Amino acid sequence: MPRHDASIVEVDGPWTHRAISAGGTRFHVAEAGEGPLVLLLHGFPEFWWSWHNQLVSLSAAGYRAVAVDLRGYGGSDKPPRGYDLVTLAGDAAGLVRALGEANATVVGHDWGGLLAWTMAVYHPKVVQRLSVVSAPHPLRLRQAIRSDPRGQGWAARHTFGYQLPMWPERRLIRDDAALVGRLLHAWSGPGWPDERTESLVRRAMQIPGTVHCAMEYHRWFVRSQPRPDGIRYAHRMRTPIQVPTLQLHGSLDPCTLPASAQGSGRYVAAPYRWKLIDGAGHFPHQERPRAFDAQLLGWMKDPETAG
Repeated sequence: MPRHDASIVEVDGPWTHRAISAGGTRFHVAEAGEGPLVLLLHGFPEFWWSWHNQLVSLSAAGYRAVAVDLRGYGGSDKPPRGYDLVTLAGDAAGLVRALGEANATVVGHDWGGLLAWTMAVYHPKVVQRLSVVSAPHPLRLRQAIRSDPRGQGWAARHTFGYQLPMWPERRLIRDDAALVGRLLHAWSGPGWPDERTESLVRRAMQIPGTVHCAMEYHRWFVRSQPRPDGIRYAHRMRTPIQVPTLQLHGSLDPCTLPASAQGSGRYVAAPYRWKLIDGAGHFPHQERPRAFDAQLLGWMKDPETAG
């Protein structure tokens, strides 16, 4: 199996790469543009490249777009702990401050979306606006898995499979991380991923330590539920979100079903908007970037949803 170091994530483009420290952890970011800060948080099994289209479109629209490799991914540090959503939300809040801003529009996909929801509850002053992509509110996701075991429970079966020790890591990166490529194809709509994206994502998952860190996200989400930390988290997450929120979801998403994401608005006490991206699966910002950007930028520029 080929080994890859973290430098492979420094893909050339109309953005700059740098390292930023927040809370004692070093994060790799790709940054483009000037203006109000938009922090972009990727999901599993990706890295900052998930947002390469939006780095271009947001910067062209007058924003400072920053896509980060989350803790454990890409060029960021891979400490042995800290893969709970509370710590991850603290990472993101610390990044906003380390980038020299008091607050930001936070856009998160998949696990990045779950931590964005969490960030809006635990660090509300740092989140000016919230946009979540392919990510129900964490409490809504728990409910959907329990109430629809043949639907969302089956769609999330990979998360339950990742509770096993060591075997999921070995399986994911075997044969040049072929399974990572299969997940991208299985969870997307027709025509995605492109060869470059699949190659980059497969190589990035093989950076030493990454695959174990990625599994720890899934393990905490399941294992914490009966524990005191998970109970405290669930109680805290009942707090209504007080910032304008946009929820975007692919109409064909087989990983996080649209029906599972709907209903998340009950946790938002501010202007809330739900939009489906037609013809897209789990990665609408990459599968249908023009339609996605039209929704995101239209919402960001709408004075009626100003924070």
